[in-house]
Amino acid sequence: MTDKYESPLASRYASDYMLRLFSSDTRFQTWRKLWCALAKEEMALGLPITEDQVRELEAHITDIDYETVRAREKEVRHDVMAHVYAFGKAAPSAAGIIHLGATSCYVTDNADLILYRDALRYLRGELQKLLANLAAFAEKYKATPTLGYTHYQPAQLVTVGKRAALWMQDLVSDLHEIDFAMENIKFLGSRGTTGTEASFLELFDGDEGKIDEMNRRLAADFGFERCFDVCGQTYPRKTDSRILNALSSLAQSLYRMANDIRLLQHDRQLEEPFETSQIGSSAMAYKRNPMRCERICSLARYLMADALNAPMTAAVQWMERTLDDSANRRISLPEGFLCADAILRLAQNVTAGLRVNEKIIARTVREYLPFIATENLLMEAVKRGGDRQELHEVIRKCSMEATARMKEGESCDLLERLAAEEKFGLSAKEMEELLDPQKYIGRCDTQVTAYLEKLEPLLADMEINTAEISV
Repeated sequence: MTDKYESPLASRYASDYMLRLFSSDTRFQTWRKLWCALAKEEMALGLPITEDQVRELEAHITDIDYETVRAREKEVRHDVMAHVYAFGKAAPSAAGIIHLGATSCYVTDNADLILYRDALRYLRGELQKLLANLAAFAEKYKATPTLGYTHYQPAQLVTVGKRAALWMQDLVSDLHEIDFAMENIKFLGSRGTTGTEASFLELFDGDEGKIDEMNRRLAADFGFERCFDVCGQTYPRKTDSRILNALSSLAQSLYRMANDIRLLQHDRQLEEPFETSQIGSSAMAYKRNPMRCERICSLARYLMADALNAPMTAAVQWMERTLDDSANRRISLPEGFLCADAILRLAQNVTAGLRVNEKIIARTVREYLPFIATENLLMEAVKRGGDRQELHEVIRKCSMEATARMKEGESCDLLERLAAEEKFGLSAKEMEELLDPQKYIGRCDTQVTAYLEKLEPLLADMEINTAEISV
């Protein structure tokens, strides 16, 4: 449909899985499954509900008459009751027992918890794929010297693989945040209008044990081990805050990685994938813009801002329930998941085809290595009888002169300047022998090896996303 607005997250960026998970069909079919489960467990615990009624409900989970729902909601201004009405029309023998003892949040909140859990589980698998890409990259380039930067100014040497390990470490912390969010999603159950379960005390003639058993069974029906211990009408909105915080954390890490790649592509050291027929600019045909990394950064900014919605909503919930959360959550949670999905997919694409221009990197290393090696050169000159303080001043003076020359577009001549200083006592050839880049990367390669070994269980446990929705 081209004559109505459609979210770019849906039309351009997110995966089919995530779009199906947050679709109307999945959401409202989940509502119907929740109603079926409630009827089934109420029947099992002695309420006057028949197996035929439960079977009829179960036979009509997918055939939702959305026109009937729309017409009824327009009339009663209540989306849940509109769906109860349509479900009753589809399963007339069970119409009188649908939603028995429940309040709207039984279906709305429990369905959300199911969808969020499944979405987090899917994102976890996608994050593992990204980590696998980066692990292979880090291993391949763990000993490849490259210029390190502090304050985006040339610093000591690092390696290409070590820098990737820094990205990985951030992302592994995000994976743990996702795990924590998943582990702390509990089921709401069916708790009544203010969370007191008063309606079920009436239905079960005061038998509290049956109420607890009903909620345990309902949670198990949908793959949850626990219900929230206490609640109002809704599940605690702190849960949403924890979830979006985890997604924001992921966005922060992916922004950092993508931004590093953008800076390094400017220096022609790294390049994101560029297709054979890809156009970089409508006017400048020679351009190779880092558009994927730019898109990651753009979407990551949106996700970090979106995550502010949940804590603001959690903070203003009045007593047992207020409805000013609903419209916000209907947008901020699904779009947060779609956005996280999008940037992970982009990051997978970038890291699967990340190009390392080793000759450019080596040239940059050679250009700055004389400065980086000055401490080692100083030590060698002292060994040959020089005065450490005098030699330090020689290096300082020659370095400033060589830097000034480079700022005029000339090549670095630091070694020639030092060789011309009689006090220094080293020839240019002798100094060249001390300029092996491998001498200046410290423990980068062994640090990467040790880190990747530590991550082996995490990556070996990588789940293959089958794009199946649990409900």
